Amino acid sequence: MSSVGAIADPTAAAYGVSLPFVGLFTTALVLTHFLVQLPAGRGADRFGALRIGLLAAGLCAAGNALALTAPSPAIALAGRALTGLGSGAGFVAGADAMRAAGLSAVWQGTYGASTMAGGGLAVAIVPQIAGPLGWRAPYWSGLAIAAAIAAVVLAAPTVRAVGHRGAAVVADRRLIPLGIIHAATFGGSYLAASWVVPLLERQQIDRRDAALAGALVLLGGIVTRTLGGVVAVRAPHRARLAVALSLAAGAAAGLLLALPLGLATAAAATLLAGLSAGLPFALLFGAAQRLRPDAPAAALAFVNSWAVLLLLVGTPLAGLAFSLPGEGRIAFAAVGALSLVALVPLRRAAL
Repeated sequence: MSSVGAIADPTAAAYGVSLPFVGLFTTALVLTHFLVQLPAGRGADRFGALRIGLLAAGLCAAGNALALTAPSPAIALAGRALTGLGSGAGFVAGADAMRAAGLSAVWQGTYGASTMAGGGLAVAIVPQIAGPLGWRAPYWSGLAIAAAIAAVVLAAPTVRAVGHRGAAVVADRRLIPLGIIHAATFGGSYLAASWVVPLLERQQIDRRDAALAGALVLLGGIVTRTLGGVVAVRAPHRARLAVALSLAAGAAAGLLLALPLGLATAAAATLLAGLSAGLPFALLFGAAQRLRPDAPAAALAFVNSWAVLLLLVGTPLAGLAFSLPGEGRIAFAAVGALSLVALVPLRRAAL
């Protein structure tokens, strides 16, 4: 819910910085989100997902509270970095909690859907509350959600931990194709969601309409992430086909967004992007955990780190693309191209 990109232009004005600099606020969060992936995974394997989840909620609350104090770029960067530690650890803890509770891949997909809903709601809601709250809008919403999550985690029943860290996963080449595909789907959709509102605004589309259309990038994945879990349970032999269709649809969505075709086409493209990005989630994480039963949380953290790395590198580059001819459209063309490239490692993925 702490999406700064959803109000990128007003944020730049409030902080007195350029639009690419606003991209660094997201980069600060993504950097620490990336760095904490494997430590959080190994921690969840050893100490339990819920303990890591509670720590994550506290970090998110602290980071947003810090960012609220003043419209200072230095404070914002520090707050976003602290929030990134929480969001990274929290994502891994939540995903592993589904496995630790003995729930099926359908629930893994449902968990993934809930993460898409949070991001999608941020893109839709933050611009709406920016009027009364101004530059503080993403931080207040993020703080409120962190507090609510902490209460839920404290009330949750205990789940069993693996009890050890397992062997290192970074040298396991079987996980790399899964990571590349996850980067193209999950990572690509979040990258698009971060910048789709400024993209549509530059096509003379009203900010609120652009925000609602942009939210479909993430909200579209709610149904298909759960559907991916259903495929894993009921038709696992169709997993590779399902991922291939998702990548092809994601490529088409990215290329459509790269064209100035108006609000209706943009809304359809963002919905297609969300629908296509959601389906592989449970299939990829389930495959990673099956490959590494000795370190299931670390394995899914490694796969997820590929998507986070894409956001880390791609977010500032996408912001920079708005200063180039096409006003950002080249970034969305690149997201579409990445989906096509990911079809190559799909052939070797252990689905």
